[in-house]
Amino acid sequence: MKKRNILLTNDDGIRSPGLWAAAAALSELGYVTVAAPREQSSGAGRSMPNSSDGRIQPQSLDVGGQDWTVFAVGGTPAQAVLHAVLEIMPNRPDLVVSGINYGENVSIGVTVSGTVGAALEGAALGIPSLAVSLETDRAHYFSYSNEVDFSAAAFFTARFARCLLEKQFPPDVDLLKVEVPSQATRQTPWQLTRLSRSAYFTPTVPERTSWEQDGSVGFEVRSSFGGEPEGSDVHALRVKKAVSVTPLSLDLTSRADFGSLEGLIRSVTG
Repeated sequence: MKKRNILLTNDDGIRSPGLWAAAAALSELGYVTVAAPREQSSGAGRSMPNSSDGRIQPQSLDVGGQDWTVFAVGGTPAQAVLHAVLEIMPNRPDLVVSGINYGENVSIGVTVSGTVGAALEGAALGIPSLAVSLETDRAHYFSYSNEVDFSAAAFFTARFARCLLEKQFPPDVDLLKVEVPSQATRQTPWQLTRLSRSAYFTPTVPERTSWEQDGSVGFEVRSSFGGEPEGSDVHALRVKKAVSVTPLSLDLTSRADFGSLEGLIRSVTG
C-alpha cells in the first residue's frame, strides 16, 4: 500500500507513552505527523475554549530509536487537530488517529472523551478518523504509567487504520471507536458494537463542606455488568473481553420514526 499522510493526536498530552506506541505502529503505514495537546486534556470532548493560547511548540523526541519532530499544541485535542490540518501539515491528512488512550471510553459518556472528540473533529473535516482506547485500572487514567502495555492496542490501531485507509466506508460511518481489553493480545477477537445505553461513569458529589471551597465533580466506574445487552461496547469489552469496534456518526439526529414522533408531539401541541 502506498504510504499516506496520517495525523496522530490524543487527549493525554504530548508526553504520553500511548501516543508513542501508536506512532511507532502507524509509521509502518504512512508518514505520521504528531500534534497533541501540550497538557493533559482528558474529558475535553470536542470543546473549543477561547482561553486556549494555540501556541505550537515543535519538540524532538525519540520514538523507537528514531528522532521525531512533534508538535505540542496549547489547546484541546480537537483544537490540536485543527491546528495540525490548517497550519502544521503541508498536505491534508488521509487519516486522523486519536489515542492510544489510558482508559476505556464507552457507553453514553463518549462525547465527554477528548480522545473521541479529536476523532470527531477530524471526521467533521471530512477525514476518515479513528479513536483508540485501552482498558486500564482507574489508577492509570490520568497517568503516564510505564506499567501499561500498549503493544496489543498498537497492533489494533494499525489494523483498523489500514482498513480506513484502504476502504470506502458507508456515508453514515464517520469514525471508528476502538476499545481494547487490558489483557488483549494480537489474537484477541474483535466485534462490531453499539454504544451501551447504560452509564459507565457515574458522577459523584464534590467533596467539600462549602460552595466557596474548590470542588470538582468526581466519578465512579461501573463494576457490575449483569443485564448489559449483547452487542454493546461495554458487553464486548468487559464481559466477552473482546475488542469493541463501534462505528459512530456525526449525525446526532434520533433514528426514531418521524411519522410516529410527529403524531406524538401534535397530540399535545396541535
